[in-house]
Amino acid sequence: MRRALISAACAVTTVTALAFPASAAPNPTQAKGEVSEYVVLYKEDVSSSSARRAVREAGGEIVHENRDVGVATVRSENPAFIQDAMDERALEGVAHNRVIGQAPKTAKKKSAKVEQLVGTKNAVSLDGRPSKDKEPLADLQWDMKQIHATADGSYKKEPGDKRVLVGVLDTGVDGDHPDIKPNFNSKLSRNFTTDIPTDANGAEVDGPCEFKGCVDPNDWDDNDHGTHVASTIASPRNGLGMSGVAPNVSIVNLRVGQDSGYFFLQPTVDGLTYAAKNGIDVVNMSYYVDPWLWNCGNNPADSPQDQLEQRTIVTAVQRALDFAHERDVTLVAAAGNERVDYTKTNVDDSSPDFPSVPGEKPYERTIPASCISMPSEGKNVIPVSSTGPSTRKSYFSSYGNGYVAVAAPGGDKVDTADQRPDDRAGIWAAYPERLAKERGELNPDGTPKVPNIIRSCKGDDCAYYQSIQGTSMASPHAVGVAALIVSKYGQRDRGRGGLTLDPRAVEWALRGTATEKECPSPRAFEYVWYTLQDGKWVKNTSTQTCEGSKGRNGFFGSGIVDALNAVSH
Repeated sequence: MRRALISAACAVTTVTALAFPASAAPNPTQAKGEVSEYVVLYKEDVSSSSARRAVREAGGEIVHENRDVGVATVRSENPAFIQDAMDERALEGVAHNRVIGQAPKTAKKKSAKVEQLVGTKNAVSLDGRPSKDKEPLADLQWDMKQIHATADGSYKKEPGDKRVLVGVLDTGVDGDHPDIKPNFNSKLSRNFTTDIPTDANGAEVDGPCEFKGCVDPNDWDDNDHGTHVASTIASPRNGLGMSGVAPNVSIVNLRVGQDSGYFFLQPTVDGLTYAAKNGIDVVNMSYYVDPWLWNCGNNPADSPQDQLEQRTIVTAVQRALDFAHERDVTLVAAAGNERVDYTKTNVDDSSPDFPSVPGEKPYERTIPASCISMPSEGKNVIPVSSTGPSTRKSYFSSYGNGYVAVAAPGGDKVDTADQRPDDRAGIWAAYPERLAKERGELNPDGTPKVPNIIRSCKGDDCAYYQSIQGTSMASPHAVGVAALIVSKYGQRDRGRGGLTLDPRAVEWALRGTATEKECPSPRAFEYVWYTLQDGKWVKNTSTQTCEGSKGRNGFFGSGIVDALNAVSH
């Protein structure tokens, strides 16, 4: 049977376990095995009390419950819990409570969602001098110039409104970073995760717990990914480093990802429902929901139990997305870095990507277009593809006509004259100083000793920034523009304070003001790039086909988002 994912050292959840009467204990007549943890989906037309009773009858104990969408984390010693639970009429689905998402960048494990390039030699200056109305490192921000989020562009028209709240569903946000702190809303920020030291095979996941109960503070990021995303959205114009797309809006850390870059189902659901109930206007979701890159409800390559798990993931996440959308949360997600067309049949050899029992490994399976990657393919979600400095679609970015809504700068380090990697073609954004020190990336005097990190100082205050690439970097650019749209056109939210705007209006404005971009010619575009392997440059190629018209196609959707256009109508 499958073992519980959470070790004894971290056997607490981020929310206090619900108190149930003695009668809620597992049925004593059932066989007992090792304790396993599951996520259970209630049927929509049943009461919470009926669903809880069904969990108890199946031999489970609820340790956390989200009543807004009917999803609960359950522990059980019953080896047949999944079968017994599905025999209960009040329950709709069961999934092992394993990690279900992956952020594209982490120091502790290689991510399948970011293209790793080796051999960058072009270092940039460590500090910059601000020109009039510009931040010191603004000249490095080709991405902001591409979407006209500049001192002479959207900043003049609409820099954003503090009352607009942007939720970053990610690995955490360094709320003390000097170029994030002025816009960081600590009061509303939450951490929905519990650190996991090791997986079922004993391999390190998050590593040793640093805080009591294995729960990191609300302003903490052990990964760096969430901090980079938050900076792109809303770093302020403060004479230090660089500014984000919407430099006056507020950042709310809604941590749903592990230190290692994985994401649980329950935290993802909890983060979305919390956003809906607390007046968050826009959320950024720069990750895909796994352990299955694509979720297939009836793929013959998968066991019946795994098919059930995938159906449960899709239904549970969609319920949370619906709950948020109905409460005026604009939902934006990264399109993925697999450089494949999501509307076609693909091959997946990366799922399941986290073991819930010792020895479990991913296997190869054929994926029809009907299978769903979550959250990017969820209903009412705005998927964003990535562009490079030349405005071409980034070589790593996934795509698909009818899938991609809009494109935005996400970096493309080989979008260069010689197709060799150059950090200047990545996206520069905030980087936690603590991580730079822990990873040995700084000299004794504090200057960076690696080319993808830069330092900016204002007097005695210094901050660090790093260059990375991915559709995870594209999505926050679109989120920033969406936040500007709410700032410009939003109405007073009488129920929760702040501003609000119907997500359908936000998407309409985001698409309608994007800069249309045609498919390349020929449409079957061959990407060429070089990577350094064992001291030698190796040529790589990938042919990707763009379908659709200038106004809407698989590479760029409705076009590349434009901050100035979005607030000029």
